[in-house]
Amino acid sequence: MTEQRRIRSFVLRGGRITVAQERALGELWPTFGLEYAGRPLDLDAAFGRCAARTLEIGFGTGELLAQLARTHPEIDHLGIEVHRSGVGRLMLEAQQYSLSNVRIVCHDAVEVLESLPAASFDLILIFFPDPWHKKRHHKRRLIEPGFVARLAEVLRPAGVLRLATDWQDYAVQMREVCEGCTRLESLADAGGYVARPDFRPPTRFERRGERLGHAVFDLAFVKRGP
Repeated sequence: MTEQRRIRSFVLRGGRITVAQERALGELWPTFGLEYAGRPLDLDAAFGRCAARTLEIGFGTGELLAQLARTHPEIDHLGIEVHRSGVGRLMLEAQQYSLSNVRIVCHDAVEVLESLPAASFDLILIFFPDPWHKKRHHKRRLIEPGFVARLAEVLRPAGVLRLATDWQDYAVQMREVCEGCTRLESLADAGGYVARPDFRPPTRFERRGERLGHAVFDLAFVKRGP
């Protein structure tokens, strides 16, 4: 891992965590949690089968991941999130709906990606990552060439990477970085962006951005070749 990537793309804040979420972290982690140990993850063993897979990085409250898991039980869904409250919330929902196709890693996505096998996901989702909107903080942004190159590695051939942000300058950076990856091809029209996918309901971040007058930019890229 390069020295540049040791700059974290997130800050852990002591946000509010409910009693139920705290309980879930203790009681449900053995069922839904995967410990990051710096070694390769065996996803077939983690899910108990070999299936199509979706990865969501920075799933927040887990609303979308849970919805996808309920809608597509034939697909396995791995979520990566650093904030414990969101992890607890998703595990509670996974328990409520008996979602055996959900697994969670509570760790830095940059490091977790290094432990994921190549060509292991059909779909990767990164929606509304921290925009680090001040120019001096742009170095903290998650979407940078090395990270995107690794995303392309863990995508299966013809797999799709989807991103969204409500910060225009970050959208431009995302597009330029992803277009600069030779293993990815944009699915956008001449305008450079795609329509919001039907499976993604507007998130609280998106609704907040709309209240602030921010446009939302969706991007999609497919992995080329074998």
